Amino acid sequence: MSPLVFSFIICMFVNLSQAMQMPYITSDPREVSGKSFDYIVVGGGTAGCSLAATLSEKFSVLVIERGGSPYGDPLVEERKYFGYSLLKTDEYSSVAQSFTSRDGVENYRGRVLGGSSAINGGFYSRASEEFVKKAGWDKDLVQDSYKWVESKVVFMPQLSQWQSVVQFGFLEAGFYPYNGYNLEHTQGTKIGGSIYDQCGKRHTSADLLGFGQPKHITVLLNATVKSVLFDGNKTRAVGVRFMKSNGSSSKNYKVHVEKHRGEVILTAGALGSPQILLLSGIGPEDHLNDLNIPVVVNLREVGRRMSDNPAISLLVDRFSQNRTLEPPQVAAIAEGYKYILESEVLPTNITTTRISIAAKIAFPKSKGRLKLNSTNPRENPSVKFNYLGSKEDLDACLEMVLLLQHVARSETVTFYLGLQNREKLLAGDEELKSFCKDNVRTYYHYHGGCVVGSVVDEGYKVSGVKRLRVVDGSTFEESPGTNPMATVMMLGRYQGIKILKEREAEKGGDESFLSPQGSPQPQP
Repeated sequence: MSPLVFSFIICMFVNLSQAMQMPYITSDPREVSGKSFDYIVVGGGTAGCSLAATLSEKFSVLVIERGGSPYGDPLVEERKYFGYSLLKTDEYSSVAQSFTSRDGVENYRGRVLGGSSAINGGFYSRASEEFVKKAGWDKDLVQDSYKWVESKVVFMPQLSQWQSVVQFGFLEAGFYPYNGYNLEHTQGTKIGGSIYDQCGKRHTSADLLGFGQPKHITVLLNATVKSVLFDGNKTRAVGVRFMKSNGSSSKNYKVHVEKHRGEVILTAGALGSPQILLLSGIGPEDHLNDLNIPVVVNLREVGRRMSDNPAISLLVDRFSQNRTLEPPQVAAIAEGYKYILESEVLPTNITTTRISIAAKIAFPKSKGRLKLNSTNPRENPSVKFNYLGSKEDLDACLEMVLLLQHVARSETVTFYLGLQNREKLLAGDEELKSFCKDNVRTYYHYHGGCVVGSVVDEGYKVSGVKRLRVVDGSTFEESPGTNPMATVMMLGRYQGIKILKEREAEKGGDESFLSPQGSPQPQP
């Protein structure tokens, strides 16, 4: 059997095994306006989809997503177009929304059903045991939740040409042991999982919606939440106010949660969730007063303890070429998980590519803050991460650059690229510090702003109000694992199960779960 025929059979098998019924999806706000659901999930992203799928097993769920659908978009779905979505951004409708932090570093956030799992490199790797223990999570439930995600959207990659090369470059640079294909976060060099299947098709978290009870889920696309609605005493979330993402900001719609036990859950990401809390009057009183936002809860820590992993990227090919695009498949993890290295072939424009080897500081000490620029929910908030603001981070960057140079100068890498006379090595603390400050960038793993213990409690409930939670990367004080996507997907499943167990315990297992007000497939 030829490799081409075998590949075709594998692709057919994958597509058949992944066959699923998707929930009702609409972009017409009139179909949900004025209705009630057991749960409103704000943000159909990496955490929101797994959470909604889980809650739908017993409850009606409305997912509100500010972007459109990933399905049928080749820039999202096809590996051969990896990275192109970051080249085509606009203010209100592109699947990737660009923003520049006050540090001057350009960054991106997902604006599509599936969130950043629709625009990232698709690398899947679990959090370390230490992270799980520190978070206070149930270890067995964490494992079950990871496995639930992995059985649906995670695949073992077939190493592409460059990934095979850089794998040996990592080993030459001392990233031992070699762990082969491994989903765990462990020291050494490993092949991670991928949300690209063997056919090169991306499976975003949006696919997870089809593995709950789709008839209990309604997805509203192209709708931007303006604020959470509260009862008359401002003590309980009762719904949300939203607008069409491409419509007039003066045209508002409302949707409510079931009045007895319904909840609003923010899963809008590390920028979106703190932004929505602030727009809703939950945050530092002085900042809210500056924008004439009525204060519901004076919660000082909203938008604080923002963090992004400082990264350095080296372009190791001598000039732009037209190579096959390659998302990361291999990771090098330093002792103590201190640094994480990956490599990819990225587009620089529609016809040319460059090869990058990048590293991030896994546990930066520097923290920043997010604030509102205005009360316009479609406008990016202002955020400063304070990259390399602490001496510890700057010192770590120096060491990280030396590691990157060792990989870039490894025999395997230089032989493959045909490089003979490389530029001189950076040396000396002052030269390295200057290089770090001039070239620091993002690894796109920013987090914080609604950290557990300061904005939400261990049940991810927002302090000071009832029936409002945040479940996404904004609750993390550090980025989990090699890449956070796996753990954010897991968190949606994990917290969904915890909520189901809470509800069952409250009623002794004798609750009529589906709200009569909920309408899984509402009609205009």
